[in-house]
Amino acid sequence: MRYCLFTNISLLPQMKLARASYLLLLLISTLAIGCDEKTVPKQSDDTQTLFWNEDSVNAALPTEYNHLEEAENGNFALVNAAKKIIDPSIVYDPAYVRIKYPMGDVDPGTGVCTDVVIRAYRGLGIDLQQEVHEDMKANFNKYPKAWGMTKPDPNIDHRRVPNLMTFFSRKGKSLPITDDPADYKPGDIVCWDLGGGLYHIGIVLDNPRSILHNIGGGQIVEDCLFSWKIIGRYSY
Repeated sequence: MRYCLFTNISLLPQMKLARASYLLLLLISTLAIGCDEKTVPKQSDDTQTLFWNEDSVNAALPTEYNHLEEAENGNFALVNAAKKIIDPSIVYDPAYVRIKYPMGDVDPGTGVCTDVVIRAYRGLGIDLQQEVHEDMKANFNKYPKAWGMTKPDPNIDHRRVPNLMTFFSRKGKSLPITDDPADYKPGDIVCWDLGGGLYHIGIVLDNPRSILHNIGGGQIVEDCLFSWKIIGRYSY
């Protein structure tokens, strides 16, 4: 069996300088073949993880990446954008506020349920304020008149649930309303009737048990899909 010539390196100080230099060069030149394979240190587990491995990369991806198949319609991106705006400190404030147009928003520390959806889509570069307003200008007769409106108002129209329902049904896709939670996919927009003329809206995140909404406790995630009567489900 071959052995490492480095085992004799301790003898070098006893040799003459020239002979020592010669042996040192010899050691260097034979290093690659002078050691038995069993003596070559193996890679540590930590070093091995530096090499690209498809399985390890997929395992390291955030949880939301596992929903690509369920979100073929592009809702996957909406889920990621929605998660970024989770904030329980948001103060619920339904007051009418004049805001800039387009890309206008109320005070970032305040908001209502519709602002959750609006802000999530803003993360995708989609301005529902402008899109709803432009569709209402061209098709005002197709939108609800519950507020005595005689013309579109870019300050408030996109912040009303019935208007968003109309817009999503016109420009997006209306999905079946069922009692099976498995039917509700990440990125679905769900609307509810709370009773007494009040409506609510939220976004399904990773599963039907995680709804991002704001009903007074900030922009939070709760298991509330079937807490109220569902009156709309959309993909946009």
